[in-house]
Amino acid sequence: MSVSPEQLEVSVIVPARNEEASLAECMRSLVGQPSPAYEIIVVDDHSADRSRDIAKSFPVTVITADGLPDGWSGKCNACWSGAKVAKGKWLLFTDADTKHSKNSIAQGLREAKEKEAAMLSYSPRQDVHSLAERALMPVVFAELATTYRPKEVNDPNSPAAAANGQYLLVRRDAYDAVGGHAAVAQAILEDVELAKRLKIAGYKLQFGQSDTVSTRMYRSFAQMWEGWTKNLALLFPNPRGLALRRAVEFALVLVGVVGTCHAAFLEQDGLRILSNAAFTLVVLYFFYHRIRKAHFDWRSNAVAIFGLPLFTILLLNSYISHRNGSVHWKGRSYGSTAVAQLINDGHSKATGDSPAVAMPVITDRKSGHSL
Repeated sequence: MSVSPEQLEVSVIVPARNEEASLAECMRSLVGQPSPAYEIIVVDDHSADRSRDIAKSFPVTVITADGLPDGWSGKCNACWSGAKVAKGKWLLFTDADTKHSKNSIAQGLREAKEKEAAMLSYSPRQDVHSLAERALMPVVFAELATTYRPKEVNDPNSPAAAANGQYLLVRRDAYDAVGGHAAVAQAILEDVELAKRLKIAGYKLQFGQSDTVSTRMYRSFAQMWEGWTKNLALLFPNPRGLALRRAVEFALVLVGVVGTCHAAFLEQDGLRILSNAAFTLVVLYFFYHRIRKAHFDWRSNAVAIFGLPLFTILLLNSYISHRNGSVHWKGRSYGSTAVAQLINDGHSKATGDSPAVAMPVITDRKSGHSL
């Protein structure tokens, strides 16, 4: 990485806020990759743990995020702080809880150039450990795969736009042309909003799943609850309708299973056993046909049916939390959140327009001061 700024092809920007549990593994996977020439910039987002010390133990540039302006989300501010000092022709934004294959930078750059895309984004392989993770995550990512279809996102003639901030590679000139993270500073889903702006401006997107990068998004149930509460309602056009459909789907499975057991052990009616079992299998067939799109292992897929009620509860909780302005993430409270985004999101998914987003008031939960 001892090259002149003029030779740098990629600047890897890693925003980190209280990431001591995962940052070292992320750095080990990024440092020492083969060509292209690249730099790594870790942006310490005012961490209260050992994140900064961990980052400084690697041959990378470590900076402190700028003070958080009024209305900005913390991640947008950290990414923007990194982008301002980056010298690469391409910017790769990747999260501190990701783990990269030994050629992830080169592979992403090669594919972006081959597809003539100004932005390439991978949806990483999700590492899951606990039973709750295994049950919930396939359900969430199956819904995402249905809502954000790569074929449509990658079609310049389609208004659909999507990106995953866990691996987001963007050409510097295109990033600057649409205003970068400063232009989406109010958005909680800054990756999707940035993709929308690029596509509206006429730049090509490339989006899809890839095993070149993996991540364990949440390391506890509390983290998973808080994280999906922040995001879920903003990801889907009609969160209440989706919650109702998934609740009904789980109820149908329960009715089918109970009916089958009742017919088998109490009524001992062969015809009722067959009819109830057939009904249950049909519902499960359509459920698992959808779950397969999430690309999780068989053990996670097997228990995903039990993720349906959890997904339903989390989705409704996310919707209510955003409506009430009580969204929290990593010690920050988003007081007046994107109500307009919730209202207009269905329109924006269909048209590609960027929704009007109410400016959030962000406060530090420890001090209570506005940030």
